[in-house]
Formats: sequence, C-alpha cells, structure tokens
Amino acid sequence: MTPMQDKQTRVEAVMKLAPVIPVVIIDEARHAVPMARALVAGGIRAIEVTLRTQAALDAIRAIAAEVEGAVVGVGTVLSGHDLAAAERAGARFAVSPGAAPGLLDAADDSALPLLPGVATASEAMILLERGYRHLKFFPAVPAGGVKLLGAWASPLPQLRFCPTGGIGLANAPDFLALPNVLCVGGSWLVPPERLAAGDWAGIEQLAREASMLRRPHA
Repeated sequence: MTPMQDKQTRVEAVMKLAPVIPVVIIDEARHAVPMARALVAGGIRAIEVTLRTQAALDAIRAIAAEVEGAVVGVGTVLSGHDLAAAERAGARFAVSPGAAPGLLDAADDSALPLLPGVATASEAMILLERGYRHLKFFPAVPAGGVKLLGAWASPLPQLRFCPTGGIGLANAPDFLALPNVLCVGGSWLVPPERLAAGDWAGIEQLAREASMLRRPHA
C-alpha cells in the first residue's frame, strides 16, 4: 500500500464513523472538551474544528488529549503551515475548502490525511489523478446541490464525497441517499449560541438526531 492509499483508507474510515461530521467554529478553547464529549455521547465521533479562530489549535490539542472516542480533525486548512500546525496539535485528519497546488504538495509529504474540497468535475478529476478518492463537495448547496453531485456518480464512480455547505437536518437525507456520498458536513450540530451558553445537553441531542440519519451506501 502506498502512503496515499493508506491516507485515503484512513479518510474513508473517518467518513464512515457517522452520517455527519460537525463543522465547529470555537472561540474559547475551554469549551472544546465538554463540546466534544457531548458530541461523542450523542454518537458523533469525528469532529472538524476549523482554523477560523485563535482558539482552534488549542481546542484540537485539548480534544485529542482528553476526549475518549473523539477523532478530531482540522478544517479550513489553506497551506502546508496549517497542515503542519494541526498535525502537531494532534489532529487526525484535515479538511480544506479547495485544493491549491501548494497545499496538495504539502499533503503529499504529511502523514495527516487530507479531505480536499472541490466544486467542479474538473477539480475532482485533477485530484483523482493525484490519487484522491475521497473529497469534500463545497459549497454543496450553492455549487449545485444534490442534482450536481448525483450527476457525477456515473462518470466518476471511483469518488466518494462529504458534501458541506448549506446542509442541515432537513436536507441531509437527500445527500446521504446518493451512491457517492459517505457522510455530510454541517455546522448545525454545534450552534454558536449553544456553544457560548455551554448547552452541552442540547448539543448532545442534536448529535443524537444526526447520528440516526440513514446512510444506505456507507
């Protein structure tokens, strides 16, 4: 098995942990551990903490060290520097909104598996040439939604996706029903107001609802 094949296998395992990967924006690192414990208790183990705040890396470090059962990843990865910092913090996977050449080169040299974002068939084909089989479809709803992603299933049967962007509990089942979708990404599991209020029971309930979504093709 090549290093790329190994990383693709690990990404696939993360995508199959639950129907939804929560996309978390965290402003205070002290919220990270109780938030992650609430998600895990609700049946959601993979957690994407985005690099959109100063607290993100500390949050990843705390979850990796203290939350049993959590598989913490890093989101909004834009560069090799982001990738290296996340790996040092203990992230288990990385997610990017797109696929810049420099980031892909850095990912080739990193042990951290990357789930890169695409919005077009051409971008997906470029990543397929580089050995990627698991991709993020972003922004899912604005880019064409279920119809566009479903149309890729026949000409690009090798690829599996995690659509993210504009997805909630109401439309997640439509994406999960597609044969080329393993999971979806969404921010609705950790609403900012519940995170700020420390409403861990509420977050656990949202996670429980999401964990019950059906995935006929996962």
